[in-house]
Amino acid sequence: MITTIAVIGAGTMGNGIAHVFAQNGYKVHLIDISQEVLDKGVLTISKNLDRMLLKNVITKNIKTATLGNISGFTSLQDGVKEVGLVIEAASENVELKLEIFKELDVHCRENTILATNTSSISITQIAAVTKRPDKVIGMHFMNPVPIMKLVEIIRGYSTCDSVTKTVMEISEKLGKTATEVNDYPGFVANRILMPMINEAIETLYNNVAGVTEIDTVMKLGMAHPMGPLQLADFIGLDVCLSILNVMYSGFKNPKYAPCPLLVNMVMAGKTGIKSGEGFYDYSESRKAEKVAKQFAQ
Repeated sequence: MITTIAVIGAGTMGNGIAHVFAQNGYKVHLIDISQEVLDKGVLTISKNLDRMLLKNVITKNIKTATLGNISGFTSLQDGVKEVGLVIEAASENVELKLEIFKELDVHCRENTILATNTSSISITQIAAVTKRPDKVIGMHFMNPVPIMKLVEIIRGYSTCDSVTKTVMEISEKLGKTATEVNDYPGFVANRILMPMINEAIETLYNNVAGVTEIDTVMKLGMAHPMGPLQLADFIGLDVCLSILNVMYSGFKNPKYAPCPLLVNMVMAGKTGIKSGEGFYDYSESRKAEKVAKQFAQ
C-alpha cells in the first residue's frame, strides 16, 4: 500500500498535485531544485486552503494536517528514497523529462511507480530510458488540480496491468475520475483541445473576428465555460505551442501545425497569464486585442 509519494516540480501543476495528495492523507515529498520555488509552492497551497476554509469546504484542522503532510526537498535523491509513487511535474520539455526519469530509475526503489504529468509527450519514450518500463505511466492532472476532477491515465507500450490498476485506484481515492487512454501524441484531452485552440487563433489571424468575439461565440454558442483564447492564456501559450509541436511531429499531419500568430506571440514573450499578457492584458486587467492583431499583420 502506497502511503508516501513524491512530486517533482513545485510550480502550478506540482503544488496542485501535492495539495490534493496531502489533503487526502498521503505524505508528500515536494521536490524542486529551487528553495524559492519550493517556498512559493507551499505558500500557494496554504492560500488555496485558506480559500477553501472561507467557503467552509474544509476545517482548520484539515488545513493544518494537509500542510503537515508536505515536506520540501531540493535533492531529488533524498526526496525519492522511500516513496512508492513519484509524479514528475516539471516543464513540458522532453529532454528534461528524460533526464529526470534516468535519475529516478537510479535512485528509486525497484518497485516504485514512476508517473509523469506530461500533457503530450510519449510515455513509451520516457519509459524507454528506464529499466522499469512496465512501471512507468502517465498521470495527466487538469489545472487547477484541486478543483478539476479528471485524471487522464496514459498507458505506455509496456505499462503493466497492475501498475495501471494501482494508479487508477489512487486517483479515485483523491476524489478524481480516472480515465484510461493509450499512448499517442496529445493523448485524448489535448488531441481534441489543442486543434480547437489553434483554430481559434487561426480565426483571429485571418481577421474573421476579434478576441472577445471569438470567445463570446464559443462561450454562449457552445456552452464552454471559458473561450478558447482565454483558455490558451490560462494554459500558457508556450505550453500550447509545445503540445502542438509534439502532435505535429508525432503525426506528421499539417492540421496540427501551430498557427504563425501563436509562434510569434510566444517568441515575443506574450505567453498569457504568467507573463501578464497574451490575448488579454492581465497586467492592467484590460483586453489586449490590439496587441494580438498587431502580431497578425
